[in-house]
Amino acid sequence: MKPDDAFLGRGGAQQLRVSRTRGGLRADAQDWVADEVPVALEFNGISHAVMLATPLDLEDFALGFSLGEGILRGPHELYGVEEEQCAEGITLKLDVASSAFARLKERRRTMAGRTGCGLCGTETLSQVARPLPALPLGGVYASEAVARAMNELRALQVLQHATGAVHAAAWCTAQGEVVLLREDVGRHNALDKLIGALAAEGRFASDGFIAVTSRASFEMVQKAVTAGAPLLAAVSAATSFAAATALDAGLTLVGFARGDDLVIYTHPERISPCTSNS
Repeated sequence: MKPDDAFLGRGGAQQLRVSRTRGGLRADAQDWVADEVPVALEFNGISHAVMLATPLDLEDFALGFSLGEGILRGPHELYGVEEEQCAEGITLKLDVASSAFARLKERRRTMAGRTGCGLCGTETLSQVARPLPALPLGGVYASEAVARAMNELRALQVLQHATGAVHAAAWCTAQGEVVLLREDVGRHNALDKLIGALAAEGRFASDGFIAVTSRASFEMVQKAVTAGAPLLAAVSAATSFAAATALDAGLTLVGFARGDDLVIYTHPERISPCTSNS
């Protein structure tokens, strides 16, 4: 895929002069690198978290983060987002409903640096695995749909093709068609942006499934369940904590989804076997 310079230049990446060595020969060149900046989230004037993120789709990020963390119960509790840039980074000023602000103050969490550690700053063990809604049973997805989703996901990663440095999260139809995709240097951020985009467009995650280019960590599972997705498919492995959480919540968790191959960690009843070789 040939990178779209206009798209890349709007905040997702920038060009740097580099020295490239190939076949023992060194030459100067221009190379695209992914943007990564500190992004602070303020709720009703109170600073809550600072993330390292790619400065694209930040309104989606603000909404998705708030929903995924359980701060907002729905997009109706977010009244507006103001973006303020300075030399140090970007501040997202969220105006939220009083009920959401009360929940935020009660939790008293600080979560700086989430791209490196999903639970940095969590104050007590009880804050790690908060109660999750039980996903309804039903719905069967063909193995071919998962394979199609992963293939389309890779093909549509504009930033990744240009920089080799970002993750992606996509919402796909039950047939595996990628409808929405978001990219970010952090896998959690990419999923937050996707969840925000889904909510902003009034789509229901339960009408399809989520595919990600990262491993299936506990927090990725937690966010997917909170969004209401019945299936999370990842290109890499799942962790034991992620699998246990998915099992309890009723989420079908798939890892190593590459071509026709995949590993189903939980609730395999939602995945029908591949029929292409029958």
